[in-house]
Amino acid sequence: MCQHGDLLVRRLILLTEPRFSKLFEAVASDIATISPETTVERRDLHIRDAWDFEQVFDALFELTRNLGLDPEAEDVLVHMTTGSHVAQICLFLLTETRHFPARLLQTGPPRQGSDEPGTWQIIDLDLSRFDKIAQRFAQQHQQGQSLLKSGIATRSRAFNELITQVETVAPASTAPILLTGPTGAGKSQLARRIHELKQQRHQLAGPFVEVNCATLRGDHAQSALFGHKRGAFTGALQDRAGLLRTANGGMLFLDEIGELGGDEQAMLLRALEEKRFLPLGSDREVDSDFQLVAGTNKDLGEAVAAGRFREDLLARINLWTFRLPGLQARSEDIEPNVDHELERWSAQVGRRVHFNVPARQRYLAFATSAAAAWRGNFRDLNASITRLCTLAPGGRITEALVDAEIARLTADWQREPTTTGGATEDDEVLRAVIGDDRVAALDRFDRVQLAEVLRTCRRHRSLSAAGRELFAVSRNNRASTNDADRLRKYLLRFGVDPAIALGP
Repeated sequence: MCQHGDLLVRRLILLTEPRFSKLFEAVASDIATISPETTVERRDLHIRDAWDFEQVFDALFELTRNLGLDPEAEDVLVHMTTGSHVAQICLFLLTETRHFPARLLQTGPPRQGSDEPGTWQIIDLDLSRFDKIAQRFAQQHQQGQSLLKSGIATRSRAFNELITQVETVAPASTAPILLTGPTGAGKSQLARRIHELKQQRHQLAGPFVEVNCATLRGDHAQSALFGHKRGAFTGALQDRAGLLRTANGGMLFLDEIGELGGDEQAMLLRALEEKRFLPLGSDREVDSDFQLVAGTNKDLGEAVAAGRFREDLLARINLWTFRLPGLQARSEDIEPNVDHELERWSAQVGRRVHFNVPARQRYLAFATSAAAAWRGNFRDLNASITRLCTLAPGGRITEALVDAEIARLTADWQREPTTTGGATEDDEVLRAVIGDDRVAALDRFDRVQLAEVLRTCRRHRSLSAAGRELFAVSRNNRASTNDADRLRKYLLRFGVDPAIALGP
C-alpha cells in the first residue's frame, strides 16, 4: 500500500491483537522507511475466537464508532487482504453498509522477478452506478413477475401492480400471506407460483402442500392438519404425519381458511407463532417450519365480528394481504388468457386448435361485454375454452360453436346466484379500481352505476369513445357534446383516475 507514488497514505490504522506487538513494530518500521509521510496507528482487537462471527462483528462494529473517521475531510479506504475469512466478511459488510464510510482497496503482488511494487485498485460498492448489474436485477424482477403471472402478458394495470407487490414481498418475507378474492380468481395458482419463485431463489426447499379447509370437519380436520397417533380415535389404525409436518421447509396453502373450526384456528395460531404443535392423541409436540399462504373469498373481518374467526389469527395472517380481482374486472386480460388456455389445451391433448377470425372476434366481443358475468371467473373461462376445443372440427373453432357456447354460458349464469362469497359482481369491478374501503362507503345506487361506467370504460381506449357509448341517447339533446369532459367529471367525483379506468 505504501510503495505506490500515485497512492499517498497519510494515516494507516492497523488492526492487530496484543500478541502481535513485535510484528506491528516491524511493519511500522518498514513503512517509516519507504513512506515517512505515513502515520501508523495501532488498534488492538480483543477477540477470543477469530472464527466466531458474532465476536468479530461486535469488535469491528464497536471500532467503527470509535475511530472518528471523517469522509468529508479525508478519503477513507478499507483494505482486507489479511485476517480470517470471518474478519474479511465482517469488514466488507460494515463497509458496504457505510458503517465504515469508506471504499474498498484491493492490492496485488508484483509479477515474479519484477521490481515494481505491485498493483492497487479502488472497488466501488455502489451498485446503482453499474448499469449491467442493475439490468440483471431488473431482469430477475421481470422473470419473477412473469412466473407469478404464469407467463401470461396481462394488460390490467391494477393486476400488474398487484403482481409487482407480490414479487417484491414474497422473496423478502417468510411471514404469512393472505390472498383474497372471489372463487376462481386464481388464488391457488398464484400460491403455487409464489412457491416456485421462492424455490428458484433457494429460499424454500420443501414441498407445496395444499388443502381446501371447506373439506375439513371434526376429528378429520385436526388429523389432516396436525396428524394423529395410532388409536387417537376410531379408525386411526396407524400414525399420520399431517399436512403441517409434510409442509416442513416448504409452503402450506390453506384455501378457504375462513372455514376452519375454532379449535383448528387456535392450534394453527400456535403452530405459526411457535413452530410447534401437538398431534391428535399425542403427548409429545412436534416441530414444523413452513410458510403459510392462506386464501379466502370471504370477508374475514366480518367473520371476526360474527365470532366465526379468531381475531388474533387474522392479525397473524393479515400482514401481507393481496386481493385478486375477478375476471370481469380484468376484461382487458380475457384475450391473453384465452390464448393461454388454447395453448394449454393443445399441449395437454397434443392437437393444435384455433379460432377462425370471425369466431374469435365474436367470442372476445361477448367475453368482454357486460353480458358476460364470468361468475366462476377463470374456472368458467377454462371450462368454456375446453368445451370449444373438444368440439372443434378439424381443430377450428367456428362461429356456430361460439354461438352455442355463448348461449350455454348465458343460460348457466342466469341460473346462478348474483353473488359470490357475499360480494356482488359490481363490487368486484369496483374493488379492483377504488379498493374495499371506498366501495363500502358507496350507496347501492352509486355502486351499480359506477360499476357499469367502469365496465364500459375498460372496453375503450379514450374517454371520448366511452362517453359516446354511455351518453348515446342524451347527447342528441345537448347543444355541446363534450362526452370526454362529462365522463371525466363523473369519474373524478368518485376519485377514479380516468387513465386507470380506460382499457389498454
